[in-house]
Amino acid sequence: QVQLVESGGGLVQAGGSLRVSCAASGLSFSNYAMGWFRQAPGKEREFVAAINWNGASTIYADSVKGRCTISRDVAKSTLYLSMNTLKPEDTAVYYCAADRGRYGSPRQSGYDYWGQGTQVTVSS
Repeated sequence: QVQLVESGGGLVQAGGSLRVSCAASGLSFSNYAMGWFRQAPGKEREFVAAINWNGASTIYADSVKGRCTISRDVAKSTLYLSMNTLKPEDTAVYYCAADRGRYGSPRQSGYDYWGQGTQVTVSS
């Protein structure tokens, strides 16, 4: 079955950097668009970034644009989100998702599979 397993979350000070990963299995990774979403306590889950099937196209939420980079390693079937200049408001559970539609989208409904999430906490 399809599994998306996030890792790399943790506690970091404001202004610091962190990279979270998502290992995919049970699907043809290179045929899927991938996305990152996050959910802060008491808030709805929101879009962070997405990448199309071949990595040639990326989109970002305005709140992270310029501070985050989404990337994928097809050989490792792994998705990454590198985050810099982290802020306390970036504190959330970060989820990766896979979209068989091949083109990244900010719409949660467009994704077919979801991981369990990894906690990122940014201290002030």
